[in-house]
Amino acid sequence: MRATLLYAADDVRVENVADPKIQNPTDAVVRIVLSCVCGSDLWPFKSLPRTDTPRHMGHEFLGVVEETGSAVRGLVPGDVVVAPFMWADNTCAYCRDGLQTSCVHGGQWGVNGVDGGQGQIARVPYADGTLVRLPVGEDSELLPDLLTLSDIMCTGYHAARTAGVERGDSVTVVGDGAVGLAAVIAAKLQGAEQIVLMGRHTGRTDLGRDFGATDVVAERGEEGIARVRELTGGEGTRKVLECVGLREALVQSLGVVRDGGTISRVGAPQYSEVAFGFGDFMRNITLTGGVAPARAYIEELMPHILDGSIRPGRVFDRTLGLEDIADGYRAMNDREALKVLIRP
Repeated sequence: MRATLLYAADDVRVENVADPKIQNPTDAVVRIVLSCVCGSDLWPFKSLPRTDTPRHMGHEFLGVVEETGSAVRGLVPGDVVVAPFMWADNTCAYCRDGLQTSCVHGGQWGVNGVDGGQGQIARVPYADGTLVRLPVGEDSELLPDLLTLSDIMCTGYHAARTAGVERGDSVTVVGDGAVGLAAVIAAKLQGAEQIVLMGRHTGRTDLGRDFGATDVVAERGEEGIARVRELTGGEGTRKVLECVGLREALVQSLGVVRDGGTISRVGAPQYSEVAFGFGDFMRNITLTGGVAPARAYIEELMPHILDGSIRPGRVFDRTLGLEDIADGYRAMNDREALKVLIRP
């Protein structure tokens, strides 16, 4: 089959690799119908040292079950399924607590002999625990929306959930990327009354307004902080959803949060030290967030997509074939595309 491999920064190739096969009784083989490029894929795309053992890329995909192992009970060939961005057995103690990203038997796509999601086919470990059946056909117009359940929609929702967004809340979303826009959707689902989106790319922030943002702040740094405080009567917002992953975004979040408020950071952190000093401690600010256990949220969010109340698939603003995926990486890295959909 054809699959996406990263050899070094700015060196993405689509090459022939071995066809996936059932290796364990709990496996399934899935023919991929849709995948995409994630913002987190851009970090290694910009920084990976050259290697002779390329990295298999992609962790967001949906497709059709082609084959199942002898121990798989909940899936049959022909089922349309979505895969969360990490695989898990969904039965261990962490999984039962809704923390499938800490599954004792789980892992990441594209490493340790497991296929990546940016290819034609994937072997899925612990298929019963990992995959979620979709009640649609493989030609459904809802597939791009349902694909977001693999990662970004669940990550935005995790930000709102861990921040404790409630009806009537004021919320600031830092970042106008796909996760930030999904966080706007999630904040609205949770009943937020005021949603301030901090971003400076008009096409993205206009989409954010469609998703439920009540205000947009394009300014950054102290000017942006002052603008958010002006919009909130000088206090700042009760909940801040940090969807970037850079230290500057966290500093900005600390500037716009209300005393006693909560910051949830779900942007993959590109820093090792948290800027959270004594002054922030004295303000009784709560810092939470972390990697989203997407598997815990898929079935909760899916009905909102099926009934049309949310359309997170609108974040896909470019569609490419698998052979052109390197162009998709470059378009996203250069801010020419928000999120690239891939049709193998």
